[in-house]
Amino acid sequence: MTASILVTGGAGYIGSHVAKSLARAGLRPVCFDNLSKGHHAAVRWGPLVIGDLCDGAGTERALREYEVRAVIHLAGSIEVGESMREPAQFFHNNFSNTITLLDAMRRVGVESIVFSSTAAVYGTPQRVPIPEDHPTVPVNPYGESKLMVERALHWAGQVHGVRWMALRYFNAAGADPDLEIGESHDPETHLIPRACLAALGKGPSLNLFGTDYPTADGTAVRDYIHVSDLARAHVLAVDHLIHGGESAALNLGLGRGHSVSEVIRAVEQVSGRSVPYDTAPRRAGDPPVLVADPSAAMRTLGWKPAFTELDPIVATAWRWHAREPSCSSSAERRAATAGTRS
Repeated sequence: MTASILVTGGAGYIGSHVAKSLARAGLRPVCFDNLSKGHHAAVRWGPLVIGDLCDGAGTERALREYEVRAVIHLAGSIEVGESMREPAQFFHNNFSNTITLLDAMRRVGVESIVFSSTAAVYGTPQRVPIPEDHPTVPVNPYGESKLMVERALHWAGQVHGVRWMALRYFNAAGADPDLEIGESHDPETHLIPRACLAALGKGPSLNLFGTDYPTADGTAVRDYIHVSDLARAHVLAVDHLIHGGESAALNLGLGRGHSVSEVIRAVEQVSGRSVPYDTAPRRAGDPPVLVADPSAAMRTLGWKPAFTELDPIVATAWRWHAREPSCSSSAERRAATAGTRS
């Protein structure tokens, strides 16, 4: 019998790629999503349960009905800037809802969970690349809410025997190489898609936040990992846990950083178009440099990224956005892309 894996937030950008990767591995992804950010049409590789994690009884029903073997927990609030404006929302969506999920899992007897964590748990790094034993001192509510979940997972493991894996993402980027799914948030806030949309004339000029960071060109540096490589790491993490592997927090990145200016140049190189942008002050809560040491994930999971350079990552994003129709409003764009996006 094919094992069912509950994917919370499975109708979103990362969730839909995870679902595809699970299906390719012979597992059945069961998408659990309230569709507030995700999209029904992105759910292609397994059933969709429309539900909210604040509803413990509904979550428990889904776990029982589909005889779920493990959970991949991706649902939550993700924007750093928004977390600085609405911290309570992040603690509710990211922490409180995870506690409700863990309680439902315990009642049903589901013992394994892979959690979508973040490099933001480290705060401003003391050394780069960042290893997992680096001090965790978040500088924004987003990172703090994710770190709270990691601590809750630790104690769920100690007290209730929960096996867990916290995957600390650096910057997920790109699109499915088959162009079945891709990135298109509403509103779009991530650098690479915004640069692509600006170059295509489908979005406003890019805002370049901060040109005075202590970096080579003054713009912030991040570690970009292709979303398909990120998704495959989740499948390996599930396999690790259900076969008795130890719980751990692991970084997911390439181990090299690229500045915002370098990303803009990569989009221009791949597209053959200029990216219009305006400079703006730094955003509160943004560290100057975040680059992973991913060696522990490679050792523990046997994971190795297929995309190891920025230009090929950007190229998949460009192909995705270039094929999408230009719409006069975000609502029209969502409708136009509903058949093929996450």
